[in-house]
Parts: sequence; structure tokens; C-alpha cells
Amino acid sequence: MGKDYYGILGVSKTATEDEIKKAYKKLALKWHPDRNINNKTQAEEKFKEVAEAYEVLIDKQKREIYDVYGEEGLKGGAPPPGADGGMGGMGGGGGFGGMPGGFSFRTSGGPGGFNPSSADDIFQSFFASMGGMGGMGGMGGKRRGGSRMGGMGGMGGPMGSMFGGGFGDDDDDMSSYGGGRPRKAEAIVRDLNCSLEDLYSGTTKKMKITKTLTDASGKSMPADKILQINVVKGWKEGTKITFANEGDEKPGQEPADIVFVVKEKPHDRFKRKGNDLLYTAKVSLKQALTGANLEVTSLDGRKIRINPDGVIQPNTRHTIRGEGMPITKQLGSKGDLIVTFDITFPTRLTPEQKSAIQNVLP
Repeated sequence: MGKDYYGILGVSKTATEDEIKKAYKKLALKWHPDRNINNKTQAEEKFKEVAEAYEVLIDKQKREIYDVYGEEGLKGGAPPPGADGGMGGMGGGGGFGGMPGGFSFRTSGGPGGFNPSSADDIFQSFFASMGGMGGMGGMGGKRRGGSRMGGMGGMGGPMGSMFGGGFGDDDDDMSSYGGGRPRKAEAIVRDLNCSLEDLYSGTTKKMKITKTLTDASGKSMPADKILQINVVKGWKEGTKITFANEGDEKPGQEPADIVFVVKEKPHDRFKRKGNDLLYTAKVSLKQALTGANLEVTSLDGRKIRINPDGVIQPNTRHTIRGEGMPITKQLGSKGDLIVTFDITFPTRLTPEQKSAIQNVLP
């Protein structure tokens, strides 16, 4: 009869849909390769085997075929019982030319019968259907911008983002499938220090974390992981980047999220105010009175000319449009560069200088 799918999941031949789901959940989490780093080859085989059994038994049509014809009949394209009339209404033309009643059997294997789907796809689809269990990170062998299954809750984060940690092995922690969930650990908050240059031009930061993993035997072990954060142009202090479930794994507890909070480093020339940049230009009294041609180096290294008109008074402000910080939600837009002036007055004047000034100024 080939593989014993009921035995693989540890359920009876009369198992209900809920019992099959519950058994798959427990075994898929137990044998996920990312949670079995010391016996990954064996875990991968078990993980695939469990997924295949679940895919067959959760599908009424495939299960009917399997119960009568076994694995060989299922993969060979045998029709389910009653195909000679009782199920004729399921569609004519198709997988079994010449079969009485016009029964058509099509599965993911295409013509000729059933071929198992990807174990990773089944795992992802299963938990997505249970209500979007945010961020199952670190549980995917294939990657897509951080993790193949990295968006299922992170689709939040940078997003962007990325799964974390794993799940508890307690088979009752989600027995109602969407009703109850294991208790989630409190989020771990860390600073993400960024310079104004980082926030102006955007950059990539790699943050190393050490987390505790638990294998199928219940043994815990530390593991280092690098989390990649793509800093977006224009992000402000306080912006939060969440890596779901990247905290320690503990039995009966959903791992904590790791949250990075942007902290803006002080800058030696600029101060940020919203989307604007504030800059103080030092000028002499002579420049203030007779005119000044100044330059300021922007955060991306360009030279910006500052040519204020008229006499520069202590409260003079000079605004250069579009030379401030990028505006995250308005692609291509920037705030302004606002220049104020620090006028350096002489500490003393000679009699000749005083006389000259008196003759010139009203």
C-alpha cells in the first residue's frame, strides 16, 4: 500500500479534519529543519513526509482515492470510489480518458496523478490560513528578501519585512485554530543608531543577535543570527522596525518580537526639525554688512551656495527650498535647508576704525 499517511501523522483512519490539522501542526513544527540544526537531513525528510501526508488526508478527494487504492493508486491517477456514476457530476473530460461517468481527477501533479507540493509551501499556507500568525521568521530554508516565508506578519516591517523564531511544541496551544494562541513574550526593544547621513541617503545595517533555539528533543542551544535592516531615506527618530518572533524559543510560549527603534545621532553641522535641516553660518561683521558668499557641504557631499541678499541681521533666515531631508511618503520630495547666521562682532575697534564707521553709517 506504500506510505502509511495515517501512521505518519499519528491519527486514526477515522480522524476528523481538525484532528489532522492538529497533528500536522505539531509534527511540522517539531521537524522543521531550522529547528533541528544538529540533524537537519533527517528533519528535512520528516518535514516533507509530514507535509505530503497532510496534503493527502486533508483533501477529501485525495483521501478517498488513498483509502481505496493506497499511495500507488493515488500517484498513478486512480479514480475515487463511485467514479463510474456516483461522482460523474464532478466534470467530464480530463484526467481519465474513457473512465465511466466522465470523472475528472486533477491534482498538483498534473496529468497522471498526484505529486506532493513543496513542504515549505504547505507549511506557509497552513499557518496563513489560521489567521496570519505574524512573522514565522527563521523557519524558512528558502529566502525572499530575508526569508521565503518572511512576509507573513512582517509584511510589516520593512519590512519589511522577515520571520522570527519559532513556535512552541505544545499541541494544545492552538487547538481551536484561530481561537487560542500561546502566550507571546514581551517585545525586545533595541536602539538603531543612525547618523543624519544614513537617514538622508539610506543605508543597510546588519545587526547581530543571539537567540536560544529549541530542537525536537527539547534541548536548547544559543545561535547567532544577523538581521538586515534597510534604512529608508527620510526615516525619523522613533521609527520602529519589527522582526516578528526573532526572540528566544521557550516551550509553550510564542517567541518575542525584536523591535529596533531609530535613534538619530547628533550632527556637528546640521540639526533636524521635521523634514527641514537647520544650519548656522558664521559670518564676520564685515560680511554681514557688505555681503557674504558662503558654501555649505550637504549631507551627500554636494556644495550648496548661500548668497543672502542685503544686510545680514542677527535674526536673518535664509531658506533654500528642497535641500532638507527626504520625505519618506513623498517620493522625490525634500524639506528645506534653513540657514541662520551667527555674526561675529569685533571685541574692540581702533579710533581710526570708529571714525571710519561713523563717517559711513548714518
